[in-house]
Amino acid sequence: MDEPTVDFGYRKVPAREKARHVAGVFHSVAGRYDLMNDLMSLGIHRLWKRIAIEQTAVRNGSRVLDLAGGTGDLAARLSRRVGDQGEVVLADINDSMLRAGRERLLDAGLCGNLRYVQANAERLPFPDNHFDAVTIAFGLRNVTDKEAALREMARVARPGAPVLVLEFSHPVLPGLKPVYDAYSFSVLPALGRLFAGDAESYRYLAESIRVHPDQERLRAMMEAAGLAQCDYLNLSGGIVALHKGYKA
Repeated sequence: MDEPTVDFGYRKVPAREKARHVAGVFHSVAGRYDLMNDLMSLGIHRLWKRIAIEQTAVRNGSRVLDLAGGTGDLAARLSRRVGDQGEVVLADINDSMLRAGRERLLDAGLCGNLRYVQANAERLPFPDNHFDAVTIAFGLRNVTDKEAALREMARVARPGAPVLVLEFSHPVLPGLKPVYDAYSFSVLPALGRLFAGDAESYRYLAESIRVHPDQERLRAMMEAAGLAQCDYLNLSGGIVALHKGYKA
């Protein structure tokens, strides 16, 4: 039987190898990840993440999972919201990103209510019905089995808890797509080469966005994973979409 394949950007790779390819990308960019986020989005990624945080509705004492949390942008904000009585678990499959996040948050004086876990989104090491909110920001498109990851996110959320997916999506504003494509395939690799010494990783970034499910398909995937009241909010003309569903 032919071995199953999955998208790695525009390439098809054996499913069992995608995690290794993605790991290589993030090992390469971890040290400049935050700088590149600011450069690539002109700082707008901070607004997107702030909107996502508001939609979690977490409060003092909440327990939150920030999946594929990388260098800790969401975790830092969530940590301040849940307070000393709460807990934020920053989970990422990539140890380079996890170390970078831990160092960054410690430098910011955030430590008492944060926990770091190296984990695969498809097989989370947490019990059922454990978290008051689950977030994943710009990480789902890198997961090999997205459906499995969504099922796991739903499993570990408590009944009634929100599950939020903030991810690059498909532009819906008329005339935006050709401009966005030109920027993605010309400017992003050039920025990667100049500031991170790595054009190929940022070319993969652009490609991975194009093969990621669009807004309606991702909403259907969340519903199939067992989440209820699934909907999405387009940001920046659909360049990014914030999907939200609730554990039934």
